Amino acid sequence: MAAWLEGLRQLRPLVHLMLPLMVHWIADEMTVSVLVDLTTNALCPGDENCPEAIYINGIQQTIVGIFKMIVIPLLGQLSDEYGRKPFLLLTVSTNIVPFSLLAINQSRGTVYAYYALRTIAMIISKGTIFCIAVAYVADIVDEGKRAAVFSWMTGLFSVSLVIGNLLARFLPEEYIFQVSIVLLTFVPVYMALFLKETVQSTRNSDHDISCLNKAVRIVTNRYYSMKNAAYIVINSSTLKRISLVSFFYELGSSGISSVIMYYMKAVFGFDKNQLSEVSIIVEVGSIFSQILVLPLLNPLVGERVILCTALLAYTAYGLLYGLAWAPWVPYVSTCFGIIYVLVKPATYAVISKGSTSADQGKAQGFVGGVQSIASFLSPLAMSPLTTWFLSSDAPFNCRGFSIIIATLSTVVALCFAWTLNLDAPKKNGKEPTEDVETPLLS
Repeated sequence: MAAWLEGLRQLRPLVHLMLPLMVHWIADEMTVSVLVDLTTNALCPGDENCPEAIYINGIQQTIVGIFKMIVIPLLGQLSDEYGRKPFLLLTVSTNIVPFSLLAINQSRGTVYAYYALRTIAMIISKGTIFCIAVAYVADIVDEGKRAAVFSWMTGLFSVSLVIGNLLARFLPEEYIFQVSIVLLTFVPVYMALFLKETVQSTRNSDHDISCLNKAVRIVTNRYYSMKNAAYIVINSSTLKRISLVSFFYELGSSGISSVIMYYMKAVFGFDKNQLSEVSIIVEVGSIFSQILVLPLLNPLVGERVILCTALLAYTAYGLLYGLAWAPWVPYVSTCFGIIYVLVKPATYAVISKGSTSADQGKAQGFVGGVQSIASFLSPLAMSPLTTWFLSSDAPFNCRGFSIIIATLSTVVALCFAWTLNLDAPKKNGKEPTEDVETPLLS
């Protein structure tokens, strides 16, 4: 209980970070269920099965996955040099314009414009918000207390998802986007007024440099900075292994999440209400485990044991889904979500512990980039494999075979997690040959 209260006390200086982030997550989540019907009605009027909407969503996810591999590490490194606040303000503001379009007009052309702008917004913000927020926390909170704070962060994220789903359920559909825009606009305004910067900018004023030389210097500095981020991770046993854990876990989990709803609908005929029930079970259970269980257990068993236990729970979750033989099995499988949601906060804590305070953004960003590679690759294999085994042309009768295959990736992640050695970060782990910390616009 003392550890739980200590984690709560550590949140006090983070109120001006956590409050706007919760509002942002609520505003984003409350639009998810409405977007499916809205885009389907606009692109395929009168047709519940809209291949065009599915195709556009697939293109969007592919483009976002490709660019995230670059954007997350890049913004993480820039936040180390120029401060966390400017990039938090940037990332939380990206959804305002796309949602405003849908609030004004929901025609076919507007939906296409929404997809274009939303894709850009997701490239900038998806995954990056959490990456920079975690680095912000690491700037303020002592190393030994970060795991508890990270668990509170992910727990509050789950609370936000529940509130967002409740708002979507009870608010009239015509008011969803208006309310979402108000909340999204509140977030950057609040941060601009109350959020304090934790990193001193390393920019140097240089007004004599030409535009061409400045452009060349930007590319050169980014290359060496990203090279330095890779050097930091590769030369740390802890960061190298947690990168592998993150890659294989994301490879499996992103593949499963990309097809699981379609799988349950095809195999058991789940409708929107049943799918919502499954999601709420995970979200409500994850609030309990992340806010209460992790802060209490972490001082007793450490991040490695928690991470391995969570990965083992995800393996059981995936196997039960893949082998599900009755409609009640997915509900039982979902209960493992109470445990496997601890993968994320445990991973953040391991990365934070394995990197110095000056390299928090680089390390979190690099691992975020590794996860982006996995999330881009996984659906490329999962979608056709799932479609094949759900069809009558399947080579054998195992409709969840693709989910079982994806679960094997989590087993690989578990093997790497078991060999984790939480070394102290090296203070002098930078290459001596290049000035990799040269500011971007110096």
